[in-house]
Amino acid sequence: MLEKISPDTRLNQSFPRPAEAADPIAMARRDLNKVVPRRFYKGASARERDGTFILLLDGRAAKSPGGNHLALPCLAAARALADEWSAQGEWIDLASMPLTRIVNSTIDGIACQLEATVDEIVRYAGADLVCYRAAEPRTLVEAQAAEWDRVLAFASEKLGAHFICTEGVVFVEQPEPARAAVKEGIERIANSGQAAPFALAALHVMTTLTGSVLLALAVAHGVLTPTEAWIAAHVDEDCEKRAWGEDAEALRRRARQWREMEAAARLFHAVHGAGA
Repeated sequence: MLEKISPDTRLNQSFPRPAEAADPIAMARRDLNKVVPRRFYKGASARERDGTFILLLDGRAAKSPGGNHLALPCLAAARALADEWSAQGEWIDLASMPLTRIVNSTIDGIACQLEATVDEIVRYAGADLVCYRAAEPRTLVEAQAAEWDRVLAFASEKLGAHFICTEGVVFVEQPEPARAAVKEGIERIANSGQAAPFALAALHVMTTLTGSVLLALAVAHGVLTPTEAWIAAHVDEDCEKRAWGEDAEALRRRARQWREMEAAARLFHAVHGAGA
C-alpha cells in the first residue's frame, strides 16, 4: 500500500534542502538520482498574488523545499514554471525541470545570499575562459578568435573592462579595474529590485556552465544569444570532437547542461526584462 503523502511533502522530498548550498547549479542537480515521486496533481497554472506570480498545482500554492511559495516577479516566468509542471507524465522527472530547480534554489538560497553570490560570479573574471588561448593548431586558434574576440570587445565597450589574453593555461593576473568593472555590472543586476535574486541565480548558472562570466554577461546584455554563447563555450571541445570523434556520454552530458543553460537564460530575460 502506498503511503499517503501530502502534495507539499512530495514536492519538498523532490528537491535539495535550503541549508545544503546556495550554489544554484549544485542545488539544481543534487537530487537527480533519487527516486522521483508519482505525479500528484492534475493541472498547473500561474496566478498573481500580492504583487508576485505564484505556481498553483490544482489551485493550491506550490511550495519550495524551504516551505516558501514558488513566487516569481513576472507572469512570463511563472507561466514557464507552470509549463514544466504541466509537461510531467505519470512520474515527476526532475531532470526535465531545470527552471523549477533554479527557482527553488533561488528562493531558498540565493535570495538570502545576494552579496556572496555576486562575489562567486565575479571570481570567474579572474580566470575567464575567453582569456586563455591555444597556440596551435591553427584551426583552434582561429575558432577561438572568431568566437571570443567579440566577447572581449563587448567587455571593453559595454562594461569598460579590459582583459589580458594569454596562450596556454598558465594563470595570468587580470587588471583590478577590469575585475571591478565586471563586479559593478553584476551588482547592478543584484540591485534590480524584486527580480534580483532570480536574475542573479540565472547569471550564476550561465557563468558556471560556460566557465565564463563574460559569456554570461554577453547573454544578459543581449549581445549573444544563449546558443551563440554555448557554441563559444565549447570551441575547444568541438575542435577535439572533429579530430577524435564524438563520445556518447559527453553528448548526453552536454545536452543536459544545455537545457540548464537555456532555462537560465530564459529566466534571466523574463525577470530582468520585466523590470520587476
